[in-house]
Amino acid sequence: MKKILIVDDEPNIVMSLEYTFKKNNFEVFIARDGQEALDILKNALPDIIILDVMMPNVDGYNTLEQIKSDVRLEHTKVIFLSAKNKEKDIERGLALGADLYMTKPFSVKKLVEQVNEIIK
Repeated sequence: MKKILIVDDEPNIVMSLEYTFKKNNFEVFIARDGQEALDILKNALPDIIILDVMMPNVDGYNTLEQIKSDVRLEHTKVIFLSAKNKEKDIERGLALGADLYMTKPFSVKKLVEQVNEIIK
């Protein structure tokens, strides 16, 4: 079973994505901010992480930097899913090592397609 970590502080997005990915046969982990995500990653090794940028405590950019510095996670795919849609935000996310940067609002169907494409 593929494993996914959803990191977002917006409950409606988390609930929607959790339901959708469970329906698509993923084991789903949930974190409400970057620090919680990093704590989960000490024990769980997901195939892919969906990561928001603007979150309390540790933002998505800092979270990704810490993920990329962990050798156990170097092959883990990361998709940013953020309301920050300026070119410089997208470029920064990709420069830090994200595999994809999608902006909110988003299509859940398209996100699932992208996730499946990236982890093939």
